[in-house]
Amino acid sequence: MSVSLKVNGVDHELDADEQTPLLWALRDVLGLTGTKFGCGIAACGACTVHVDGKALRSCVVPIASVVGAEITTIEGLSEASDHPLQEAWRSGEVPQCGYCQSGMLMAASALLAKTPDPTDQDIDNAMTNICRCGTYPRIRAAIRQAAKNA
Repeated sequence: MSVSLKVNGVDHELDADEQTPLLWALRDVLGLTGTKFGCGIAACGACTVHVDGKALRSCVVPIASVVGAEITTIEGLSEASDHPLQEAWRSGEVPQCGYCQSGMLMAASALLAKTPDPTDQDIDNAMTNICRCGTYPRIRAAIRQAAKNA
């Protein structure tokens, strides 16, 4: 079956079942491998992307439910990887293993789009992604830095 998706500003026709999770359409069909598989039950956040500006966990979102929506992956966050969050992530040496970072960045960018000057409570409420390395203090500091630099 053919499904139309707009990903990172580009229209795509996918030959995929409508119930295919968005994560697998992005990774396996479109080759956008920056979005990671973590748990498959929307608990960890490694698969976080934006759908119409809202952070969603793509592992449980069937592609049929996002037809007509604007989907943004980590590859679409910034063409030159110079989004204020990406710069803050680098300068703050946030990643340790790095596996969760694309999902973290997407969750953080959705937060900053909605709340440009977040409090610690705002950050805690929005950043429910799991980092097995425990870099949460660096993540919070990078979000604060990006908010200042945006």
